[in-house]
Amino acid sequence: MDSHECRACRARTGEVVLDLGQQPACDYFPKYDEPGPDPVYPLEMWLCSGCGLAQLLTDPTVPEEPRGAEPAALVMQAADAVARVAAAGLLPAGARVAEYGSPHGGSWLDLLTARGLTPVAGAAEADVIVDCFGLMHAADQQEAIAERAARLAPGGTLLLQFHSLAAIVAQGQWNALRHGHYAYYSTTALSAMLAAAGLRTRTAWQFSLYGGTVLLAAGRAQDADATGPDETVRSLLAADVAAGVTKPDGVRGLQREVTARASAVRAWLAAQRAAGNPVLGYAAASRAVALLRAGGIDSELLPAIADASPGKLGLRMPGTDIPVITPAELAVRRPHAVLVFVSDLIPEVRKTYPEIEAAGATWVDADALGAGAATCG
Repeated sequence: MDSHECRACRARTGEVVLDLGQQPACDYFPKYDEPGPDPVYPLEMWLCSGCGLAQLLTDPTVPEEPRGAEPAALVMQAADAVARVAAAGLLPAGARVAEYGSPHGGSWLDLLTARGLTPVAGAAEADVIVDCFGLMHAADQQEAIAERAARLAPGGTLLLQFHSLAAIVAQGQWNALRHGHYAYYSTTALSAMLAAAGLRTRTAWQFSLYGGTVLLAAGRAQDADATGPDETVRSLLAADVAAGVTKPDGVRGLQREVTARASAVRAWLAAQRAAGNPVLGYAAASRAVALLRAGGIDSELLPAIADASPGKLGLRMPGTDIPVITPAELAVRRPHAVLVFVSDLIPEVRKTYPEIEAAGATWVDADALGAGAATCG
């Protein structure tokens, strides 16, 4: 398909590497008593032949997502990341810091001000610019990178955290594709985007969050003391080549995972229902929407999904009749198992709701069904 213009390099050559068909806007949670059917839209990932950026092909939806509760795993990872960046000498006391936040919540500003950095707002120049999962929400990637680069002071550092495309491909995380998330970065593609904006990738850190995230540090290419890329970045670039994530054949494997993973979840739910074992869900996350739709999963197989976000209560999962309930209802309903749609939440929910396992229920990782052991309790 050559009619699409790359959101980063403006090239018009590329390929659709993942097609999830017609999907509802996964950030619009209708009221439970709204009958539907919900509007649906094409959901496709396109890989640019010019710069290798994987991106959302089209998005006619309007963002309306209720603010989710910030997971403990994200809070801990932020603290870990700030500590690592500080240890590298990139967070000097007194530095001006600007943050581009994610609409899903979470901020590093408290951690950074505690280290003596001073927040600046608006379009003010900053010595440190932090973008934690924010950049992917910009429809025009070239413009978003240019804006961040223009604000960076001489000698400053831009910190970009992203869910690694290499991890998405390696772990078959096809349902990471969603409306409102316009870009899916490899280190290779993002480094090229930064270079086009006059920035040079210097170093990086890796984290297990979401199955594999990367925090990339870049500075202005014209800075006299600019260095990089270092060995960590070079290893990430080499891993991209080995995985083929900047080439269509390397990413296209995600399409094969759609039916396999969705069918595995449906089959497990159907088996539990046939055995008389009631199952409820946990985490009314955007990534669960495409999985439920692809598996044809409704409230007969999964009567409800619990979520800690007050903004989602009384609503239902987009494109389904599955209601969102409070976590407290899990203990009241006493399910045989709880199917968790965000793997990173499992340690947190086990600690927060010990009564679930005490009542004999097990936590089951939806991502692991069809890909190995899934039971966590």
